[in-house]
Amino acid sequence: MFSKVRLWLFAAMMTMTMMAVPFSSAIAQDADGEAAPVGAADGSDGEAMPDGEDQGGTEAPAPEATAVTPIAYTAEFIVNNLWIMIAGMLVFIMHLGFATLESGLTRSKNTVNILFKNTMIICIGLLTYGICGFNLMYPGFDGDIHEHSETGKLTTEFEDGGVFAFAGFGFLANGNELATAPARPEMPEKPGDDVTGDAREVAMARYDEALSAYNEAIKDFDPVAHEKAVTAFNANTTQEYAGYTLFTDFFFQAMFAATCCTIVSGAVAGRIKLSSFLIFATLFVTLSYPITGSWHWGAGWLNRLGFYDFAGSTLVHSVGGWGALVMAILLGARKGKYVDGEVKAMPASSMPLAAIGVFLLWFGWFGFNGGSVLNADPGLVSLTLVTTTMAAAAGGFSAAMTSWVHSSKPDLSMSLNGILAGLVGITAGADQMSGLDAIFIGLIAGVIVYFAVIFIDTKLKIDDPVGAISVHLMCGIWGTLCVGIFGAKGFLSGAGMGQLTNQLIGIVAIGAFTVVFCLIVGLTLKSTVGLRVSPEEEEKGLDIGEHGMQAYAH
Repeated sequence: MFSKVRLWLFAAMMTMTMMAVPFSSAIAQDADGEAAPVGAADGSDGEAMPDGEDQGGTEAPAPEATAVTPIAYTAEFIVNNLWIMIAGMLVFIMHLGFATLESGLTRSKNTVNILFKNTMIICIGLLTYGICGFNLMYPGFDGDIHEHSETGKLTTEFEDGGVFAFAGFGFLANGNELATAPARPEMPEKPGDDVTGDAREVAMARYDEALSAYNEAIKDFDPVAHEKAVTAFNANTTQEYAGYTLFTDFFFQAMFAATCCTIVSGAVAGRIKLSSFLIFATLFVTLSYPITGSWHWGAGWLNRLGFYDFAGSTLVHSVGGWGALVMAILLGARKGKYVDGEVKAMPASSMPLAAIGVFLLWFGWFGFNGGSVLNADPGLVSLTLVTTTMAAAAGGFSAAMTSWVHSSKPDLSMSLNGILAGLVGITAGADQMSGLDAIFIGLIAGVIVYFAVIFIDTKLKIDDPVGAISVHLMCGIWGTLCVGIFGAKGFLSGAGMGQLTNQLIGIVAIGAFTVVFCLIVGLTLKSTVGLRVSPEEEEKGLDIGEHGMQAYAH
């Protein structure tokens, strides 16, 4: 058992390593255009003349400064980058929230396994997104207005289709080109006339020595290579790239990438093989998430159509929800969940951990939605934070009240999932809604998640230990539709049904692709290495079976 796990983990790591190595590249430096040493213009050999004078009796001229000067950053550019990077850090905290929430809502005998999966998800997600995911998600599809490849005229025609493209494996080769650029030697400063006597003789001797060293160094200086390095760095780190740097962009987007896999992790908790899950997660975050993300955020065909998903109700949460649905069905229910047609409750191991997880997620969501403004605009960021907060509060309240009325007892787990439902629901249009819109969206989301959990558990008999399908898939769909209802182009704004139609097309297209992808990967794993642990291992707990350790000492 353990030898198979090690074999598959080793194979996965070797695959990632082999993908990364061939595509790292050094910065090319051209060798044409060397600067001449002092004195070479008049035929001398470049040796320093006494008192800093050349053979003609005039002071040696300094070489022309041909290298590009790095562009100075504006205060606005600095603040925008700072906010997006801080937002990315907040999104990172969400992974801790997912880990604690999932641990709290499942059995304690699987805690180590859950924490390990969530640890590997963020590690694998960041590595694969850097190797290829980022350039797969942002491949450089045709812009709204661009030069036609054949006629050269400006056009809005989508020549590439906007479905699939890849910008290559070179992202991680980007670095501090300035640090590796050939440094321009500095011309020594000749002592002034105010230095006289013995002091001048000493100073001139030192000057002659420095000038000689300068002349030697200038022979090897390549101003063209220096200019290319500075220009390349500026292209990635100034407004030549966007309102933020390339590295800020990647850092923020990479934190999103692994989130969809954490959603799947909760739905399959307690019975999936660790090796199979890690293989699935690697492929899911490397291929499925970036491809569907490119259709909208990467300026693909859905973006051209008019589909709108501000921060990922569909592109992140529904994608994870669809994956959770497929994998939960392929795995089947936990042992003892459904007995003789009856649903058996499997109590959470730690409601305090679950509550901590939800509040960490709520906190991280301020970066998730607030950072998606992609600048520090005070109006939009503050509006987004308000709508995010109101929707979360309304979702938690409505789920709590619904559970209290429907089951005669207020259910904490439903209240916590209601908060998440409100957050997922507002995410697609957090920048377009008013506070009242956000409250209404959250209230409906809280009701949706309550009845969705019951329906999926008791009617469909799909075992989802944490309610991930109800929260992320069902409320992700609701939130995406809300853009076509309450948004700037929604039918309640008098703009007709066009936006709602576009939202429906996006939901169906992304859902269909994700389901097919997950079925192919899931069925392949099931027929080869297997998806599910043995009944004995499930009964004993995955902490012992997969890891040989326990989370809690008894």
